[in-house]
Amino acid sequence: MRIALVGQPNCGKSTLFNAVAGYRSIAANFPGSTVHYARSRVSLNGSVAELIDLPGTYSLTSSSPAESATRDFLLNERPDVIINVIDTATLARGLDLTLELAELGLPLVVCLNMIDEARRRGIRVDRTRLSEMLRLPVQETIALDGVGVRPLFQKAWEISHRPRLDSVEPCFQTETECVIEEVRTRLAACQDGLCRGCPRLGAIKVLEGDDAFFPDRLEDAHLLVQESRDRLARTYGKPADEVIASERHTRALHIYESSTELDVPPEDFRDRLDDWLTHPYWGYVILLGCLGLFFGLVYGVGSRLEGPILSFFEGLSQAFLKNIPSESWAFPFLKGLMQGVSGGLAIVLPYLVPFLFGMAFLEDVGYLPRVAFLMDAFLHRIGLHGTAIVPAILGYGCSVPAVMATRILGSPRDRFIASVISTLVPCSARMAVILALVAFYLGPVWAFAIYLINVLAVAASGKALSSLLPEASPGLILEVPRYNLPRLGMLLQKTWFRLREFIEIGWPLLVVGSIALSFIEFGHWDGIINQVLSPLTALLGLPAVTGTTLIFGLLRKELTLLMLFQALGTTDVLSVMTASQVFVFAVFTTFYVPCVATVAALAKELGWRLTAAVVAYSLFLALAISLAVRLVFGLLPPV
Repeated sequence: MRIALVGQPNCGKSTLFNAVAGYRSIAANFPGSTVHYARSRVSLNGSVAELIDLPGTYSLTSSSPAESATRDFLLNERPDVIINVIDTATLARGLDLTLELAELGLPLVVCLNMIDEARRRGIRVDRTRLSEMLRLPVQETIALDGVGVRPLFQKAWEISHRPRLDSVEPCFQTETECVIEEVRTRLAACQDGLCRGCPRLGAIKVLEGDDAFFPDRLEDAHLLVQESRDRLARTYGKPADEVIASERHTRALHIYESSTELDVPPEDFRDRLDDWLTHPYWGYVILLGCLGLFFGLVYGVGSRLEGPILSFFEGLSQAFLKNIPSESWAFPFLKGLMQGVSGGLAIVLPYLVPFLFGMAFLEDVGYLPRVAFLMDAFLHRIGLHGTAIVPAILGYGCSVPAVMATRILGSPRDRFIASVISTLVPCSARMAVILALVAFYLGPVWAFAIYLINVLAVAASGKALSSLLPEASPGLILEVPRYNLPRLGMLLQKTWFRLREFIEIGWPLLVVGSIALSFIEFGHWDGIINQVLSPLTALLGLPAVTGTTLIFGLLRKELTLLMLFQALGTTDVLSVMTASQVFVFAVFTTFYVPCVATVAALAKELGWRLTAAVVAYSLFLALAISLAVRLVFGLLPPV
């Protein structure tokens, strides 16, 4: 059986999904679209059920690709049961979607999620009364804590095995119901073209003017539908779609008021917290403080682990290789293997693990959506809106999901600009280069300088692209979730889920790349590669041996750092390179061509032509900024 989770954005749908499926889920795309959803197989009453987490939607009349995908799945795939997840604190608004879902004629369970937050706000729901008025089973849950989850799915199992015989509770006035019935009856012969199994919903949507519910082959019925719309407009003095939406909302409010009681909520510090976190002045100060503290903690943990682990592996490597002849093929293989393993363990993981854990904490505590709200005014100045900050924030973890997250933006122009910005943001791999190289050898202030340069470059790039592609960017409509106290187990699961990509893909690439570089050096081919790239390294003022490292950085940015140590023949970088060379190298690595996986994601989202433009622009920007940094260093006293 298939169970579909449907609800409005930020209702806790995905939290409920993870509470049942954990992170044993598969992300997939809807056929013919770039919209993705999560699905997982779970055990339910001794049988296997497929749980599907559909994208959030406010209505079955879609206004975005994600909402269209949810609607089409419900109409075409007809899941065995729908669990309608509602944020109980916004029950009045959530019931609008419930009334639409009830028209589908599918087994439906209403899940009142975050019931604890509703009670904190003084909202007390009479679950029995609500169930009677909706003619639907209603269950209460706190998905974050796992409260009520088992009874919810038990109820879903029960009603999936008995078809709903009850008629839908009418939610419209008598005149409107007559028009709906008239349209339904006249179009009954073509009901398979409207909504399979739910002709009433098809008639309602046709009256609302939803083209998805009005096939082109129903040309003969067009006149009837238009007459029905005109009849509603004459009766109520406003367009038919407004009449239906208004009456549905009125019905939802009536159900809400009849089944809930409101108390005066006690004052809560979280209500005051938003006054500071989203303040037009202090909000930015707090944001900078949070980011400074965040990266300071990441650097503090990583730097304390990097040195001892590197020293341990250097000693181990020397002891292991001293008895192997350097002219033997086994020598470069084992040397590369040891350096690849130690590079991942000593250089990448000490910074990556606390970074991913911190990102999971900021996400679960509810701060990231408030950052998007806060940054809306700033992004409007460069021609975007606050929603574009979501891909940018994801870019600090990995550029691939950041590029994929640009799908939430409405126009192709916004998606293109946001994709460029997302690839410029230093991902966790580049973060490892910045912290493990610049902060470790030059100091945290120099690492902060790279992040500051990056912010300025992102802002300038956004402004330039917005000027070249002028278009009014829409305003920001954003669901800001409640504050949560993150659970340690969930944070660890999220961290592992995101770390797994590095362990399964990134680390093996580090090892293979390290072995490859060892054999290149063993065969003396590195000199040829460095000679070919010498114009670039000479232009940047870098040692010639760094040319090979930049090639490997196209696979994974962490490889750039590991290959640098390997190419220099030491981890004491400052004994071979000057401080200015280290800084220029890190700046160029931060901006130049994204890794192969990101290029593939860009090609999927934008097409190869625009992807080539993004790659060319990143290379141009990396050269321009690196040369500017080199010039500035030449004017400064020696570091």
